[in-house]
Amino acid sequence: MSYASQQVENIIKLNPGEPEFHQAVKEILLSIEDFLERNPIYKENAVLERLAEPDRQIKFRVAWRDDAGNIRVNRGYRVQFNNAIGPYKGGLRFHPSVNLSVIKFLGFEQIFKNAITGLPIGGGKGGSDFDPKGKSDNEIMSFCQSFITELYRYIGENTDVPAGDIGVGAKEVGYMFGQYKRLKNVFTGTFTGKGIDFGGSLVRKEATGYGLLYILEELLQSKNMDLYGMKVSISGAGNVALYAAEKAISLGAKVVTMSDSGGWIYDKDGIDLSIMKEIKEVKKERIKSYAQVKKGSKYYEGRFDWSAECNAALPCATQNELDETGVKNLIKNKVSAVAEGANMPTTLDAMHLLRENNIPFIPSKAANAGGVSVSALEMSQNSMRVNWSDTQVDSRLREIMKNIFNLISQTAEQNGDKGNYLKGANIAGFKKVADAVIAQGVV
Repeated sequence: MSYASQQVENIIKLNPGEPEFHQAVKEILLSIEDFLERNPIYKENAVLERLAEPDRQIKFRVAWRDDAGNIRVNRGYRVQFNNAIGPYKGGLRFHPSVNLSVIKFLGFEQIFKNAITGLPIGGGKGGSDFDPKGKSDNEIMSFCQSFITELYRYIGENTDVPAGDIGVGAKEVGYMFGQYKRLKNVFTGTFTGKGIDFGGSLVRKEATGYGLLYILEELLQSKNMDLYGMKVSISGAGNVALYAAEKAISLGAKVVTMSDSGGWIYDKDGIDLSIMKEIKEVKKERIKSYAQVKKGSKYYEGRFDWSAECNAALPCATQNELDETGVKNLIKNKVSAVAEGANMPTTLDAMHLLRENNIPFIPSKAANAGGVSVSALEMSQNSMRVNWSDTQVDSRLREIMKNIFNLISQTAEQNGDKGNYLKGANIAGFKKVADAVIAQGVV
């Protein structure tokens, strides 16, 4: 049995009941199996055992009071996975689905995602099963302050720098940063995704969606294709999906689908982003409202099935949303490329099907690295006490995404599997972190 396969079995045995974490481990370790066999130094130094076991797993109670005066209790998490190349870096997710398995899968992925950005940041993730939907600003503030009253002991600008994720936007980050500042009596760049007036970076909100399109553009150009005029199918209608759509449209593509948990929209003439933003960002309504406003568009109830005709597919909603059935629909429509905007939105079987059919596929650790890249740029701005213009940040973001594509493309080719961007991303990220782990001794 190979070193990678052996460790997959060991990790599953040591972490029972954590299916999301198991999936992330399989996706990464099995894709670099051959690389590990050719380089026994990693087995000799037990690198997989060390990387798969977080440096620290913090689980805590978050008690807070709602507007009716009732005391409510949620669970909080922060998993600090690896800091071999820089302070732990990763978002906080507030959603009812959050549990230790979800946080560990996200944190494990974050190690390698952060490594391939070329920026000095390690991997971590955190969050809570708290649901901010339907809560008043006062309730959200109460929860965030309680959450940080526990977590502040373990974070810092040179230790662990949290950011936002699902359910955590500028408002939540602001409340947490304020409580951290109050408890520590310091003004530092301990959080990213802050408001522009107190240390935030321009283009941070747009970064993940913009970066997704920048790397898609690099992929298409390498295949002598042009994004201009393409039909792009996007799932989701949150921050990543909206700004992916915005950048796609600005680059001359036509976005024909978007979705939410209730259903999905197909607009053959192209999504009108001003209408969609009004519905999702201002009115906070379900996506079906779009079809009531935009003539010629159609609303379909239920799960998005990727059946709409498109040239490029960008899953930007949630984990495991693109399965074998969805990929078969994309194959039927002769899709030219798939790039992940969400975290682990494609099932393992669907990934294999894409590869078997020679459909270029860029995994989330490369394709959605734009968000954490601009977070790292925010850290730099905070350290230097400067603010960069939106043009400067966007230019840096575009350069980073171009470098990521070149890195994963070259790594795949050097390892005898040209065009396998999943393998290229996993090997490149793993090698950088693993070599640093070995160089720092047994710690």
